[in-house]
Amino acid sequence: MKTTEISPNDINAAIMALPPVARHGDGSFDLTENRRLNAWLRDGGVRSFMYGGVANLFNQPLSTYGALLDLIEDMAQPDEWVIPSIGADFGKAWDQVAILRERDFPTAILLPFAPVNGNGVATGLRRLTDRLGKPLMVFFKDPAYLCVTDAAALIRDGVLCTIEYGIAADDDGTHPYLAQLVDVLGSPERIIDGAGEKSIVATAGYGVRNYTSGSGVIAPRLSTQLHAAIRAGKMEEAERIASLFAPFEALRARISPIPVLHDGVRLAGIADTGVMGPFFASLTGREADEVRTLAGSLLQHEQDALAVS
Repeated sequence: MKTTEISPNDINAAIMALPPVARHGDGSFDLTENRRLNAWLRDGGVRSFMYGGVANLFNQPLSTYGALLDLIEDMAQPDEWVIPSIGADFGKAWDQVAILRERDFPTAILLPFAPVNGNGVATGLRRLTDRLGKPLMVFFKDPAYLCVTDAAALIRDGVLCTIEYGIAADDDGTHPYLAQLVDVLGSPERIIDGAGEKSIVATAGYGVRNYTSGSGVIAPRLSTQLHAAIRAGKMEEAERIASLFAPFEALRARISPIPVLHDGVRLAGIADTGVMGPFFASLTGREADEVRTLAGSLLQHEQDALAVS
């Protein structure tokens, strides 16, 4: 596992995959299936693994947080960047940071949470970074969560190494918050897109060159090709590849992003992800059938990409 300070090259070098965590029926971690999933991603070109909402760390008990860190650290190869999440609330994040201080992870990402206000979030992030002794990442979907000036100051002061931008486009398709943030920072190199294949083509217009990928867990090679097209400025090719992810992403938006991906990995036969953990349940009936169909279609696109590479 890479433990060196995070650089812009680290941030943009490869997609940041968002794998689910495979669990046994009693909720304990399934080492065999987690290794199987990681091998699938690694073979597809993934070198950055972020364990957050898709891994249901929202509901991970503090008592088993250390075991989760053991799992994801032990699976990592020396050249891979592994990012655990903290929070989403400050109290849980505060206690998790105390555990992370004893580890070598170079950063962690704060999951989004409400209710908050922007000034309070900025202050809380500074306190968490001071406690950790390393810069953090943050993910948010609402411009009220953190104003542009505070976000830029946190980057400049070394409180944050990266911002995962998840704000939806305005009705006219523009991203005014992102435009302002890039303008204030003078560069988009520490901003990544938090909506993945669904929006990276649009945010690339503001200079963003990387993204977190949920659907890319099913099709990592295809997502890696999309990332390469974005980096090379081949936007027609990027649009073509992104369109292949659109049906599965639309299903995630319609049903629920986390269970659709968690079950999609299992139903596509990639790895048996098992139970989801507290406050989530596997999909059944027609919804499960839809997931199986569209996950299988996305997997076929992945296999087609492998055949021509």
